[in-house]
Amino acid sequence: MRAIRVASAALLGVSALVVSAPAAHASGDSSGFWARVVPGTVEPGGRVRLHANGCDQSVTVSSGVFDTVVIPRWRTTARVTVDRDARRGAVYEVSFYCGTFWQSADLRIAGGRPDPHPRPDHPAHPGHPDKGVKAGAGGSLAGFDLKEIGLGAALITGAIGTAYHLSRRRADESDA
Repeated sequence: MRAIRVASAALLGVSALVVSAPAAHASGDSSGFWARVVPGTVEPGGRVRLHANGCDQSVTVSSGVFDTVVIPRWRTTARVTVDRDARRGAVYEVSFYCGTFWQSADLRIAGGRPDPHPRPDHPAHPGHPDKGVKAGAGGSLAGFDLKEIGLGAALITGAIGTAYHLSRRRADESDA
């Protein structure tokens, strides 16, 4: 009789994990979304083209060096003007948001001192072929959604609690 209770509890626990697995998998970037900024180096007040591909919705692009821009769903590019007061020699992050996915690219402002530690793997490096931003899921917290995690935890807790309650109730009935 005890084996049946343990098997039932284990089955409910595994079922809760299986049900919550698709939500956990959905947070990974399997969309093929990628983004880049061309050119990678620009003078203050210059114009750059923002490219975003692989997104089925509008893409919001923001940076500390230009106003936030929305690339409509049916387009893949937008042009922006860099602020005239951008600091020469600085590197600004440009963030592209496609729903829960995001990519980032660096935008270097021309002038100033050269970088003493250039990164040859960086797309802005002149010797690197133009392949867009090499980006993944956006770090360890990409797609971190408290609602999904809370719902998954509630499902698992509920399944385990129900299994425990049912096993205790059956034990009480068999003792009587």
